[in-house]
Amino acid sequence: MFFTPVHTNVYCAPTTARSFDRSFERFANQALRAGKPSLNVEQDEQSWTLSLDVPGVAREELTIGIEANIVRIDSKADAKRVVKAAYEFPLDIDTATSQAKLENGVLTLKLGKKVPVVNVTELAIG
Repeated sequence: MFFTPVHTNVYCAPTTARSFDRSFERFANQALRAGKPSLNVEQDEQSWTLSLDVPGVAREELTIGIEANIVRIDSKADAKRVVKAAYEFPLDIDTATSQAKLENGVLTLKLGKKVPVVNVTELAIG
């Protein structure tokens, strides 16, 4: 999120106003992001790797659902913390090559890319 800096007041020192602007921007960004897990996505030719911060949630409290090109991550009803996220990818996900692990409050999903099958047949010109 981007906030436009406030014009400094003649009664405030410029450094004080700028530091206040940065503090307010940091506060607003954290408040608006509350409840949303931090996400990092990387990809290579075969897979996507998602890393989500989910501190305080055990692996037994999470469910991960994959349907075509959509991944849904939800916490169960009895979980200490609510996690609910869905991500859509440009290609279908290969569930046979996908993996999930939870270590130190970070959920890492390695999702295999399903290569689209191309059924092109050449016709002979007669």
